[in-house]
Amino acid sequence: MPPSILSLTISFLVVCSAWFSSTEARPHRRQGSSPSPDFLAAYTVPLSNGTATLPSPAAGTCLKALTLGRGTQNYTCADSTANSVPVSIGAVATLFDASPLLPFLPPMEGQEVLDILPSYLVSFPYAALENSSLPVKGHHFFNSAVVPVFDLTTTDVGLLVGSKVGDIAAPTGSTPGPNGVGPGAVDWLALCASGGSSGLADGYRVFTAGGKPPKTCEGQAPTIEVQYAAQYWFYG
Repeated sequence: MPPSILSLTISFLVVCSAWFSSTEARPHRRQGSSPSPDFLAAYTVPLSNGTATLPSPAAGTCLKALTLGRGTQNYTCADSTANSVPVSIGAVATLFDASPLLPFLPPMEGQEVLDILPSYLVSFPYAALENSSLPVKGHHFFNSAVVPVFDLTTTDVGLLVGSKVGDIAAPTGSTPGPNGVGPGAVDWLALCASGGSSGLADGYRVFTAGGKPPKTCEGQAPTIEVQYAAQYWFYG
């Protein structure tokens, strides 16, 4: 799809999705109810970055939710010198339901649009997204044990307390940060359910944009929040 047509298509889909999911047009959809599970059945999580591959979802599972995450990867610095490097302390993100986009395109074109959306979302003001009519499917955060949690219980999908089982670099050319500027895109991940999970078996972070910290802490504050966006796929 030519870039100009793709940009127009994305704009159209976002408008359609916002209408389809708005509290006025669909009062029950603001919390992220999917239009139909049939749309999800045509989609499969991308596992390869072109040179390496993430493990496949567990046998017998199916796609339960397809979301677009927008938030921050968070780091801490021991001091503000070049001798220190940022250390990850987790992430916080809102998981927006991507499924309202799916009825408007065949799966191949729908996947193409989904894959480029994180590059747009990372530059989109987070507050504007939070206040929009885009449906919220859940939230991502790290618990007190610094373990990733994906809470989709308010939309009756489940809860994933993740244990990393795969980690590959974002493909060359991934969007490094807002407006195309930043240290780089965080890795793609595969996660399996650990203690405390319910209803979900696997989670994936793919097509990342932004999120990597500066190479050193030189000139940095004690805590660093780096804007990022990504696709998140959940199986159960």
